[in-house]
Amino acid sequence: MSKTEKILDLAKKTILEEAASIQNLANLLDDDFTKIVECIIASKGRVVVSGIGKSAIIANKIVATMNSTGTPAIFMHAGDAIHGDLGTIQKNDVVICISKSGNTPEIKMLVPLIKRGDNKLVGITGKIDSFLAKQADFVLNTFVEKEACPNNLAPTTSTTAQLVMGDALAICLLDIKGFDSNDFAKYHPGGSLGKRLYLRVGDIAENNQKPMVAHDADIRKVIVEISEKMLGASAVLQDDKIVGIITDGDIRRMLNKYDSINELQAKDIMTSNPKTVSTEVLAVKALKIMQEKGISQLLAVDGEKYSGVVHLHNLINEGII
Repeated sequence: MSKTEKILDLAKKTILEEAASIQNLANLLDDDFTKIVECIIASKGRVVVSGIGKSAIIANKIVATMNSTGTPAIFMHAGDAIHGDLGTIQKNDVVICISKSGNTPEIKMLVPLIKRGDNKLVGITGKIDSFLAKQADFVLNTFVEKEACPNNLAPTTSTTAQLVMGDALAICLLDIKGFDSNDFAKYHPGGSLGKRLYLRVGDIAENNQKPMVAHDADIRKVIVEISEKMLGASAVLQDDKIVGIITDGDIRRMLNKYDSINELQAKDIMTSNPKTVSTEVLAVKALKIMQEKGISQLLAVDGEKYSGVVHLHNLINEGII
């Protein structure tokens, strides 16, 4: 077996072993999972997620997922908790402790302190007979047969199982709360993801130049308008209403069709009844319209009033595509 084949074989083996362990998690779920979801929903506090070592890293990710999906959460390192950070836990908080063994010294010291505060305690552990499992109010079993590590030492499959269990909790909480894409946008205003959820056509059009010509404008004026505004098109107006659009493609076709353009006007080469889009429509919807129609510009309108142009390049620049 070549070096490349050996590496790929080990990578595939790792993925398949972890996938099998994750699939088995579904068989480990019991009524405690439902009770945990109901407990968090009923709580007036936050979810405090704690762990140590690799489990602490997973705890941080679970906190991030919960916060972004409408469940207030905060991370507390199990080691730091017994050295002053225990005050992170407030009266109505639900505490989740993550530990593969459930028997680490930090967990054994931390758990009684949490119980003393009357907070509900959830244990995520791979050993249901561990100290953590026995002391917790609710337990999520993340047992794995073995780590993907060839030496069965480095936390790999076990931490993946913890993460997946946390995702399952977050998604169930999201669904019960009715957390939708509009809520999601509130928590993700930055980046391309946020823009897909909140950026509207009007937000783009107002930052573009506003190419427009009268229906009886001569062709030279049309060419200058399209060239100067650099959006590849111009709206054609009559009595302040949109009656057509002229694109740079229309200009090229005109030059191929006519020997002389001296007498031509905008109305002679425009496309009548052009496709328009409301300024209130999400930019991602405008993209879908462009793709369906095979066009690269849309005229933006506020009611019946022409507001400008949104171009495919705008959507690319904004990260919508």
